[in-house]
Amino acid sequence: MFPGFGSIRAPRSIMENRSGEKRFPCVISALLGGLSLVSGIIGTLVGGALLWFFVARPIADQSAQTPGPTTLPSTLLPSPSPLVVATDDPVRTAPARIAREAGPSVVTVVSQLPPQVGFFGTFQPPPARGSGVIIDPRGYIITNHHVVEGARQLYVILADGRQRPAQLIGSDYPFSDLALIKIEGDAYPAARLGDSDAVQAGDWVVAIGSALGDLRNSVTVGVVSGLGRSLQTRDVVLDDLIQTDATINRGNSGGPLLNLEGEVIGINTAIIRGGAEQAEGIGFAIPSNTVRYVADQLITRGRVARPYLPIEFVPITPRLAAWYNLPVDYGLFIQAVRRGSALAQAGVQPGDILLSLGGQRIDEAHPLLRVLARHQVGEEVEIEIWRDNATQTIRITLEELPR
Repeated sequence: MFPGFGSIRAPRSIMENRSGEKRFPCVISALLGGLSLVSGIIGTLVGGALLWFFVARPIADQSAQTPGPTTLPSTLLPSPSPLVVATDDPVRTAPARIAREAGPSVVTVVSQLPPQVGFFGTFQPPPARGSGVIIDPRGYIITNHHVVEGARQLYVILADGRQRPAQLIGSDYPFSDLALIKIEGDAYPAARLGDSDAVQAGDWVVAIGSALGDLRNSVTVGVVSGLGRSLQTRDVVLDDLIQTDATINRGNSGGPLLNLEGEVIGINTAIIRGGAEQAEGIGFAIPSNTVRYVADQLITRGRVARPYLPIEFVPITPRLAAWYNLPVDYGLFIQAVRRGSALAQAGVQPGDILLSLGGQRIDEAHPLLRVLARHQVGEEVEIEIWRDNATQTIRITLEELPR
């Protein structure tokens, strides 16, 4: 002990706490915690092994036995074939070929109209432009009647741009919208007329014409949409028309509609466009057999002599027959016969029902005008009529329609 100081003790052992107790229990606790951690790890491993053995492994085995998508070796997989375009496909190659072959025969028809009187006096209207097609090397051109109607002067622009004055030979209006004009010269490229009776709905067709009057030899492609159509235009009804979805624009009137052989099967004449239904792709052409019938007569005699029957009649339809309880559901109910005509002299009388002419039944699909177009003036044909609940056959001579 030192003076002025309290007594001094030696430091406590590190194994003693401040209360004087020993730290052996802490060590024991640490050892127990370590043992618990080790046993937990061991338990996890053992549990995972048991889970794999009893659960996961059976599922894996079952999945291995289930069929799945087959993966072929890369050497067995087919490689993509190159796209091959058939150069001999007629649908792909025909329009260009037709344009080359038939294009030179397609012309622009220009009609100079006479002066008109308007609100501010007399004025000269602009020329009307349409299309036409040369059908004879001597310069005969078929076009539409409405293209040349009322023209004071006509001229033609050939496919190569040359201009030629033209004269009107004749027209078949109002029975068809066809007219024949002629230019001087010969050895012109002429288109071939095909057989329109062989045309079927769905056939591919090509239209060529002067679209909008200025775009010479414009080519459009489509199909035949229908046959035997009738169309009311102004004061006449055009019958037996070919319907097509080949684009026909203003100025195309009078141009040819051709099949894939390059033959003219029709003359484009009208379109339906706009209106409440907003129709598109509905065009009409006059069949080539009608063109041939009209053109041959205009070339040889300058007019079309059409046979006709001097009768007044009402067409019979199935609905009309059912309504009035008629004995037949087709034909023509004759209301009057012109006195002194060959038909009256043959014994045809009012009240008869005309059933057929020349062996062709007369019905909605074969109207009288179309049936008569197959015959000539002065030709003797047989007609079949219904009278007194029986059919009778009478032989008549076809007369010419007076002009």
